[in-house]
Amino acid sequence: MNRTNGAPRATGVRPPGTHPTGVNLLALRSHNTALVLDLLRSAGPDGISRLELAERTRLTPQAVSKITARLREEGLAAEAGHRASTGGKPRTVLRLVPEAGHAVGVHLDRDELRAVLADLDGTVVGERRVPLDLGAGAEAVLGAVVREAEALGRAAGASLLGVGVALPGPLDHTHGVLHRVTGFPEWDGFPLRDALAGRLGVPVVVDKDTNAAALGLAVAGERGSFAYLHLGTGLGAGLVLGGTVHRGARTGAGEFGHQVIQLDGPPCPCGNRGCVEALCLAAMERGDVDEAARVLGESAANLAGLLDIDLVLLGGRTIAAGPEPFVRGVAAVLADRARREGAREGAVPVRLAAGGARGVAEGAAHLLLGPVFGRGDG
Repeated sequence: MNRTNGAPRATGVRPPGTHPTGVNLLALRSHNTALVLDLLRSAGPDGISRLELAERTRLTPQAVSKITARLREEGLAAEAGHRASTGGKPRTVLRLVPEAGHAVGVHLDRDELRAVLADLDGTVVGERRVPLDLGAGAEAVLGAVVREAEALGRAAGASLLGVGVALPGPLDHTHGVLHRVTGFPEWDGFPLRDALAGRLGVPVVVDKDTNAAALGLAVAGERGSFAYLHLGTGLGAGLVLGGTVHRGARTGAGEFGHQVIQLDGPPCPCGNRGCVEALCLAAMERGDVDEAARVLGESAANLAGLLDIDLVLLGGRTIAAGPEPFVRGVAAVLADRARREGAREGAVPVRLAAGGARGVAEGAAHLLLGPVFGRGDG
């Protein structure tokens, strides 16, 4: 008999090779379906048999047969051939049908909008990019998001699961309400999620750009605990701790750019002085990339020392335009800090994040795709 220790809990991105076990309770049917879908996705085009699904989920073969039959009726699963068995007839192998579902991911930056259409595998099958002024007012910004999302949604048709929107913080991820977005205080208290859901007629999830990018990286295979540092029109961090995106009790974690590292330093649009973001962007404006990398490295070293993370990943269009000085500069500071602290395992490694300029938009799409596969909201 299958047993459970309570209701399933959203646990974020799972470690490689592990899957939570299912329970044969009608109330948790959607949970069990998500477990099966996740295994179908992990198996890829080669597919997986019903017996293997039952073994890995610890569901009964009868429960798996009912779930897979329903998934086939809904077009989410299909036969992928047959596999020889040890006695008896060959086993039918099933696979996920990626084109059966899609999500739109939107990256709202301070000066542009980038949107992607991703299938159930997370593969980008459509992309749009337009200039945007985040300070142009709610009507103009919402109109732009609706136009681009609907243009991509038409390609998805009835298979559109919803829209994920990622933008600079701070914001309330749980309720989809913006706070005082750095440089744009007029957004404070705006219910972006509900406003967009009302216009689009589909579910909408709102998160910080750095959290979305970090989620996308974790889903794509980055493991353990890492920090994604994003330098573009602003500076922020997405944190993945123990395989789960860390948002904090009030979903405000990751305001990395507004740690003060120079008392009485230059003013920052957030209202503080001497913030990492202000120092980094000022160095870039002077053309001093090495100094910008050094400042980023010092703050990254503070973060690594505080959280004992495994890896630092660098992204954002400023870094993507010339990554080598940033990777080298941040790594040098971390190496020096590790040497002075006597770390036995050496410095925390630093490298360029995968995903490039559309990494945030792809991560925003995973805000919708994640729950389909039992991964909570990231």
